[in-house]
Amino acid sequence: MIADLRKFLAGFIERHDDRARTQRDAVTAFGLRVASAALLYLTQVVMARWIGSHDYGIYVFVWTWVLVLGGITHLGFNAAMMRLLPEYREHGRLDRYRALVRGGRIFALSAGTAVAAVGMAGLYFFSEHITGTYVLPAYLALVCVPLFALTEVQDGIGRGQGWIWIGLVPPYVLRPALVLISMFVASAVGLPMTATTAAAAAIVATWGAAVVQTLMLNRKLQDVVERGERAYDFRGWFAVSIPLVVVGAAELMLQNTDILVVSKYMTPTDVAIYFAAAKTMSLIMFVHYAVGSAVANRFSALNARGDTAQLRAFVRDAVNWTFWPSLAGAIIILALGKPLLWLFGPQFEAGYPVMFILVIGFLFRSSFGPAEVLLSMLGEHQICAAVLIVAALLNVALNFALVPVFGLVGAAVATSIALATAALMNYVVARRRLEIEIAIWNNFPARFVAPRPDPLA
Repeated sequence: MIADLRKFLAGFIERHDDRARTQRDAVTAFGLRVASAALLYLTQVVMARWIGSHDYGIYVFVWTWVLVLGGITHLGFNAAMMRLLPEYREHGRLDRYRALVRGGRIFALSAGTAVAAVGMAGLYFFSEHITGTYVLPAYLALVCVPLFALTEVQDGIGRGQGWIWIGLVPPYVLRPALVLISMFVASAVGLPMTATTAAAAAIVATWGAAVVQTLMLNRKLQDVVERGERAYDFRGWFAVSIPLVVVGAAELMLQNTDILVVSKYMTPTDVAIYFAAAKTMSLIMFVHYAVGSAVANRFSALNARGDTAQLRAFVRDAVNWTFWPSLAGAIIILALGKPLLWLFGPQFEAGYPVMFILVIGFLFRSSFGPAEVLLSMLGEHQICAAVLIVAALLNVALNFALVPVFGLVGAAVATSIALATAALMNYVVARRRLEIEIAIWNNFPARFVAPRPDPLA
């Protein structure tokens, strides 16, 4: 057994084919996601303890809007990077490559600034209709939007090129670390521990992470792509990015509608409790996103080559890499659910039942692997967008219907149903349009009944 393990590890480290590189990228991305999940969770726990459940609920609300606005304003250029950059390099179109990298970043920063300005104007003119404690944190949160959008696009560049460290470390490791450091400094100098202070810390963290990521990316680009002409193709880029931003926007609504609706009908403390429970359970989704980050560029490259056999092998691997660790993580998190919620404060244990409802949707989604990434990278982004739009609208409708009646449980039921619906529709699309099986149960016979041949062996 030891000899077999050594052989496996040697092959894992030393092989240089597409499958081996993807496996290493997946492990790297998974490790970074695990580290970032732990750090982000620690950040949220410390934040809740420092500022209290009421102010924490306010902070959660305004930061959710940063996630939504910052994830939309770049109009899908982050996903367009993952799809187009590998294609440009594969076909030697370095002029398009250089232009997309430059133009995408400038557009994200400009659009983010415009959205922030409009948001601030809206706050100014309608402030009398907004609860006073929300106004200043909301102003400060909007300052984060331009650099958040830039980070999203640069994340897409990093992932599209397989530069996992550049794509993942600044937004998912450095940013939460800077939030913690900023809050510690604020506490040390005697600033009040409120939602306003937390929002100010978010500015420092968002801008700091964006600057570091920009420097890392510029240095890497200089090493791999020589200076030269740029051929801008905004019409072609928008033709790809607009459907993809619809996918991203719908994904964001799937992830955040429950928080926004709970904030409408319930107190900031209720928002805090639900957020803590949802984020605790959603730790398992980091596996889903890690695998998606690792395989996105490979999906695009293999599709560009027309290598169907390898593509299908990668899909099977991606499904396995997604589901089994997610299942193991779900069991562990549910077993430790109450102690984990207690870390936020004793009152947060009230969110424990929410976790059992949300895990159904999360695991059902994981059973189909990173399906939305596969569809987007293989040119089915319009159908993928339609699927997510339907699921997002369903999520909105169910949340508005269930939250006023059932409270936090209603929000969890709505989100779980919407996630399961999106996953099932993606499965149907992948099977009928791409003729690719993505369900975990399609791996059972090959894995447990009869060995399947490896097309890459």
